[in-house]
Amino acid sequence: MQNITHEVELMMRQRGFLAMPLLTPFSMMTLLIAGSLLPAAAQADDVAERLAGSLSVNGQSMPVETVTATPMDGIYHVRLESGESFYSNAEGSHFLLGDLYENADDGLVNLTEQEHNQVRADALAAVPESERVIYRGADEPKATIVVFTDPSCPYCARLHDTIPELNEHGIAVHYMAFPRAGMNSAVATTLQKVWCSDNRSEAMNQAKEGQTISSAASCDNPVAGQYDLGRALGVQGTPAIILPDGQLVPGFVPPERLIAMLGLEDD
Repeated sequence: MQNITHEVELMMRQRGFLAMPLLTPFSMMTLLIAGSLLPAAAQADDVAERLAGSLSVNGQSMPVETVTATPMDGIYHVRLESGESFYSNAEGSHFLLGDLYENADDGLVNLTEQEHNQVRADALAAVPESERVIYRGADEPKATIVVFTDPSCPYCARLHDTIPELNEHGIAVHYMAFPRAGMNSAVATTLQKVWCSDNRSEAMNQAKEGQTISSAASCDNPVAGQYDLGRALGVQGTPAIILPDGQLVPGFVPPERLIAMLGLEDD
């Protein structure tokens, strides 16, 4: 089922449930309060398990990955296998698209983004270093960023040129493959050659400079899997930088800004 949240949004608009194309945090809070609530005796875990097995649209089961209770009674966060997510009442009869915010003492906290960050961090932690192209300085890294990259991307080349400066400040750069044009593209073959090289970092340097890589692309490599993982984690373009806490930062970021974001400006 492709782009299920788009389909849900379209159905909600057609049936009068959604008046605006996007929900602001404040309008979402208002709608959530007006939603159906579970009786006090209902068990959130039981409801989440039932929702995971019963959610459907137009009679088609949704590819649900997880269903978790939110801080609001009777409202559940549904995450699909595609990485998309939305909110549902206990019966699965009403959906809400958007982010859930906590009105904390020090301001609004985006709980949805916090959960997405944790999902990204956990997913990347499961990828072994042996499947990455790694650039690190001489000393033990103080922080590590994961970058989904494409050698044909000009801004990826700009970021690549800053790696020595990042390494000097204790930031290790771990590359993962993301051929923007898909797995049938020439750049996907280039990335496969990089991963099949005896010296991946040198091969990546060559790829960033537009040089021909001599290795074959026929070895057992993780490029396709990393491309799929990137899409599932919300990567839409390159470079896509993921910080240690799982925050996704799209596009080129100057070294001084990255250093500040990682809290290393005084090191």
